[in-house]
Amino acid sequence: MSEPSVFTRILRGEIPSEVIAETENAFAIRDIAPQAPVHLLVIPKTERYRTVVELAAGDPDLLSELVGLANAVAAEHSDGDFRLIFNTGPGAGQTVFHVHAHVLAGGLSERSLGG
Repeated sequence: MSEPSVFTRILRGEIPSEVIAETENAFAIRDIAPQAPVHLLVIPKTERYRTVVELAAGDPDLLSELVGLANAVAAEHSDGDFRLIFNTGPGAGQTVFHVHAHVLAGGLSERSLGG
């Protein structure tokens, strides 16, 4: 059996982090290494899916819930405009293999992340 992901450990309270929003199946926290003035993570409570591709194939309703939560936290923590990024695979920068979305907002320019 594999070790629980850092996100599961946060959800269990084993690693401190402020949950800034939560639904029945997902939660949002601040990224510990922000890449933008607003950098939040939206994470499903299940470890079942390692990537967004697996999530989309296995539970599109949960993917929709993640996008809805991302929209809600962007509206609360910025002006509502945001980028939603899923890193998929090590070559794309994924380091935690528990699917999660990066919500980036605030002071982003068209050039800052590839437009």
